[in-house]
Amino acid sequence: MNSAPATGIDATPAAWIVGLLQAGDSYYPTGGYSHSFGLEGMVQEGIVRDRATLRSFVLLSVLPALRHAELPLAAQAWRALAGPDWAAVAALSHLSSALKSPRELRHASEAIGRQRAELAANLRGSPLAREFVRRAADEGWPFSAAVSAALEGRVCGAPLAAVLGGVYYAGVASILAAAMKVLRLGQNASQALLTEALAAAPEHIAAALATPVEDIGWFNPWLDIAAARHEAADSRLFIS
Repeated sequence: MNSAPATGIDATPAAWIVGLLQAGDSYYPTGGYSHSFGLEGMVQEGIVRDRATLRSFVLLSVLPALRHAELPLAAQAWRALAGPDWAAVAALSHLSSALKSPRELRHASEAIGRQRAELAANLRGSPLAREFVRRAADEGWPFSAAVSAALEGRVCGAPLAAVLGGVYYAGVASILAAAMKVLRLGQNASQALLTEALAAAPEHIAAALATPVEDIGWFNPWLDIAAARHEAADSRLFIS
């Protein structure tokens, strides 16, 4: 007869914690490492050129985009998937795509979102994820990294705040990982910026939780222009 673990750890939260850690790890094959999400274009334009300008980019562009777009998209999708309300999920998928003006950024989100959804369906054998993938294919939904992150959270049984924490961490960490490849930036400096950005996570997540669908959206024209120009650059390290 099985008994409770001697450690007293609740197996349910342990399961979703390790599930979110797996989904957010660079070892997880989402393809995120191939993208700089517009950063390389900003570097090519000379806008981001050192630690100080990278910090400004993170605080004035990356975090607002998370707060006003990716986090509320993921929050609304997590709620819609409870039903599931497939009409709402479809609308959020289209909204996520429409909010990304440059084709590179839109395609990056779609590629990562597709891979995340398919991994949730195939690795975890989730009926919810399988139905999501089927409907997206049959009805022509654009895949979305934010919506698929919400799907992963539902499949893992993770609470909403934890899912948004994962989205927030991945959004900042992926930019700083890319920055170390295109700038003279060491690991310690990168971690210092990451720590500063993570300190603001509770504020941004709380704001995203209270954001209604009609208020979702944010853009940086400078980033959009740099991302569009990056597509036609003579040489580049990242896809986006």
